[in-house]
Amino acid sequence: MPHEIIRKSVFFWCDFYGKSVKYMLFRKIEKEIRDYCLNKPNKVLVIDGARQVGKSFIIRHVGQQMFDNYIEINLLEDADGMRFFESVKTTEDFYFRLSSVAKGRLGNKENTLVFLDEIQAYPHIFTMLKFLKAEDRFTYIASGSLLGVALAKSVSIPIGSIQVSHMFPLDFEEFLMANGIGQDVIGHIQKQFEQELPLDEGFHSKILDLFKKYLLVGGLPDAVNTYLATTDIVEVRRVQLEVHDYYGADASQYDVANKLKIKSVYDSVPSNLENKRKRVFANRIENKKGKRFDDYLEEFDYLVNAGIALQVKAVSQPKFPLLESMQKNLLKLYLNDVGILTGLLYGRNVAAVLDDIRSINLGSVYESVVAQELHAHGHRLFYYDNKKHGEVDFLVESDMLLSVVPIEVKSGKDYTVHSALTTFVTTPDYNVKKAYVFSNDGNVFTEEGITYLPIYYVMFF
Repeated sequence: MPHEIIRKSVFFWCDFYGKSVKYMLFRKIEKEIRDYCLNKPNKVLVIDGARQVGKSFIIRHVGQQMFDNYIEINLLEDADGMRFFESVKTTEDFYFRLSSVAKGRLGNKENTLVFLDEIQAYPHIFTMLKFLKAEDRFTYIASGSLLGVALAKSVSIPIGSIQVSHMFPLDFEEFLMANGIGQDVIGHIQKQFEQELPLDEGFHSKILDLFKKYLLVGGLPDAVNTYLATTDIVEVRRVQLEVHDYYGADASQYDVANKLKIKSVYDSVPSNLENKRKRVFANRIENKKGKRFDDYLEEFDYLVNAGIALQVKAVSQPKFPLLESMQKNLLKLYLNDVGILTGLLYGRNVAAVLDDIRSINLGSVYESVVAQELHAHGHRLFYYDNKKHGEVDFLVESDMLLSVVPIEVKSGKDYTVHSALTTFVTTPDYNVKKAYVFSNDGNVFTEEGITYLPIYYVMFF
């Protein structure tokens, strides 16, 4: 079934060279936030996501539109400054301090939204959400850029009182909308995907061109907005590098003891992806002999829980469900934003991605964007690693088919050559009912149990 997307406008303002420019970015999560504010379920909505993916902006945008009284408190800024909420121990104390910040703008649940931004900075207030919700004086939304880390470490998670939703950089569909591709056009593309039909040649070229630009720009809202305002790759790369540095700074802020190891793991991701076997090799992270996978488990968990890296676990005997056959000591790591990756790999050279330069292998870039899309659409990510038969890029699960769906990603013209996938599909024990290859080619066809799709169709997968 076609998925619904809220088509409300989110405005971002930029000031370039003294000229103010207004652009609209569409975020799918806006519908969920609006529905929560309208229906006011018996839980607190908590938006989790990495830094700079637009969490605060979209919550603020909806809150200011839907509530007469909108109160926003950035708890990370408070922890770094006045520490006004640091010593709060009871809900009564919280309300008292909140009232001084709200300055007379506190009403009731129907007309007052309290937005607690960066709530991971104060775990005691995160725990208090259970009691705030039970007393139900106001509507609450919380968010956190390192909430995954806090949830992993917290022993007082208010289970039953929160509903956690994950926010990501703009996916390709949102990027298309930012570039003026409307709902009707996207609906047509989706219909072609569902019927396994291609786009006409001219339309294919247009969407593929935007897809390649997405590989360069990525989905960080500031990077997308900078691209729309300037079409200047230097400015886009500056934004991406700043965010990349923010991620490294977060490691030192929340895990001082292991910050150098975390940074080593994070910095090794692009080079690992450029190797033929893209998985993580423990002895290469710090260039220390004898290092084992188990020596970096906490660092892997940090990067994944912080939302700045995506993990893809290995499976050698793929049986549904995949968790039962997952290999815990083999994994691939991808960056959470493909634009950051292409910036690190190619810098200002846009030709490396836009032009079909035979000497440049874009395999890691194409795999990264597919990982990013699948992850944003709720898929748990695995890959096939078999010493005898080779590797398949991704495995996802189909609850409807009760089987594993293998996916191969090809950046070159030889996209029909894939011995590991062919073996995978023809192995009776694997019970494969669907298999896919994504490539730049615009044709759609099925051959020997494998369906070939243009790479941009992954936005509907």
